[in-house]
Amino acid sequence: MSSADWSSQSVVAADAVSHLRSGMNIFVHGASATPTPLLEALCARDDLADLKLYHMHTAGPAPFVDPACRRRITSVSLFTGAPVRKAVEEGRADFIPVFLSDIPALFRNGRIRIDAALLQLSPPDKHGLCSLGTSIDVARAAADCAPLKIAEINRGMPRTHGDTSVPLRGLQAWLQTDRPPHEHPPTPESPVEAAIGEQVARLVEDGATVQTGIGAIPDAVLARLANKCELGIHTEMFSDRVVDLVEGGVVTNRRKSIFRGQTVTSFVTGTKRLFDFVDDNPDVEFYPSDVTNDTNLLRKLDKLTAVNSALQIDLTGQVCADSIGHRIYSGIGGQMDFMRGAALSPGGKAIIALPSTAVRGTVSRIVAELAPGAGVVTTRGHVHWVVTEYGAVDLHGLSLRQRGEALISIAHPDFRAELSGRLREIRHFC
Repeated sequence: MSSADWSSQSVVAADAVSHLRSGMNIFVHGASATPTPLLEALCARDDLADLKLYHMHTAGPAPFVDPACRRRITSVSLFTGAPVRKAVEEGRADFIPVFLSDIPALFRNGRIRIDAALLQLSPPDKHGLCSLGTSIDVARAAADCAPLKIAEINRGMPRTHGDTSVPLRGLQAWLQTDRPPHEHPPTPESPVEAAIGEQVARLVEDGATVQTGIGAIPDAVLARLANKCELGIHTEMFSDRVVDLVEGGVVTNRRKSIFRGQTVTSFVTGTKRLFDFVDDNPDVEFYPSDVTNDTNLLRKLDKLTAVNSALQIDLTGQVCADSIGHRIYSGIGGQMDFMRGAALSPGGKAIIALPSTAVRGTVSRIVAELAPGAGVVTTRGHVHWVVTEYGAVDLHGLSLRQRGEALISIAHPDFRAELSGRLREIRHFC
């Protein structure tokens, strides 16, 4: 189908979502690929009821969690982003705790039935193939499984390589747009984040394959790797800082034992610079999360160095990363996938990095026990390196008492005496 043909067959958003029916389970493409015009048109349909929207974290407006939609639409997030946190906390939305690597199978085996998928795609090529663009993650499985596919075909969406193709002929309807994908610009780093970046960067060896997430700490780490040599990237996501390392010749991917020569990810989120970098770039390959996060593949990458964050860690090493007490903040995501994969990798390092305090220094993130309701994302049996602005310690193979002492050594000085006292009480030693 020629460019003119597909353009002429596009419809307005209201007509595109007219194919949806009450009672459907609907997948919504996420992150920078959130199909905002389709979501807004869906929420405007007051004739529908009993809809469930399954999604990862979305970007842009989230009208589907407005109180006005409560009796018609239920958001079910597989990773809770900022737009839906309040709705989850107030019971107007729900959350599924699940490893990112396990989500595609939930769609494929019908454990979660997907009746329709709302996608944002790049325009079709000469073969009539669109691309899932910036987010493949769990969207690949949803697009494969959904009998009804409705798309925003966006001329501003990058065409990406890897397992990203969606045939135009498989779409029920599509809306044509020309807009930038949702951006997530980097934030300036604080002195604490800079110090953590320095600590983590010391652990990254030449020739390592690196995984990081999004946020100030991952950005601070990546900003301090310019003096490293022959790094690789294999991650579930990356942002603008990776572009700096590729263009600076630091990331070459030449030493990777699998996916050699390729930067591998399942989604990206950042700015136009990042989107331009991945657009039609054969050196960047996008795969679904059951590939990028497959522990059997990760363990084959030499020196896999995985850097993930936490909200709280107790003195035994239990890591809470998805909630603040009972309040869901994010999700399990790929933390455990990469923590285990890096631990099994020859010469690999599994790293949890977090500031020593929260709430402007008044609360220690290293605690005697996790807050009631806190979710353990990385167990104390899986945790290895823990980094704060005060240092880095490797807990693997340490006893409970040794772990506690090691963690206290990198806690904020204002809380070390209190934590030491609690450790003595808990472990019954003088």
